[in-house]
Amino acid sequence: MISDLSIKQIITYTLTNINIIKMFIAYLNIFKALRLYLYQNLIKMEVHIYYLFIMALPVACIAWTVTKEEIFREAREFCIDRSKNCNKLVKRKFFYVFTCEYCFSHYVTALLLFITKFTLIYPDWRGYIISFFSVVWIANVYMSLYNIIRIDLKKEKIKVAREESELKND
Repeated sequence: MISDLSIKQIITYTLTNINIIKMFIAYLNIFKALRLYLYQNLIKMEVHIYYLFIMALPVACIAWTVTKEEIFREAREFCIDRSKNCNKLVKRKFFYVFTCEYCFSHYVTALLLFITKFTLIYPDWRGYIISFFSVVWIANVYMSLYNIIRIDLKKEKIKVAREESELKND
């Protein structure tokens, strides 16, 4: 009986250790797969962040050009007039969109996302919503920075012109 117990103990001990070794190998494989998955997704996320900042550039460029630059002045003045003088609220809001770079950037972003099918984080409708607001936000940061730089350049031009006129008068 003692020899039978010791054989049973040996078999149980061996099977337990084999299961522990198998579990350890399985955990190692799981960790390898998890590490690979995280590495690949972090790289994808990094690429998506680059795309986000690049996608915001044309949105900012188009929205700024249509709503602020001289080339669209006549159309913008027409839209400003219609946004103030239309009799229906829907018409006024429709024309106002073309006078506000923030508002217009939403429509440009929607068009760009429709064309490119760009998503962030999720590959479905949630990714479109996240990318929509992210691109709009980054584009508006770009436009704000551009506006600050442009104002600084105008100030410098005015200072230079003032100094030149003072030198000519002296």
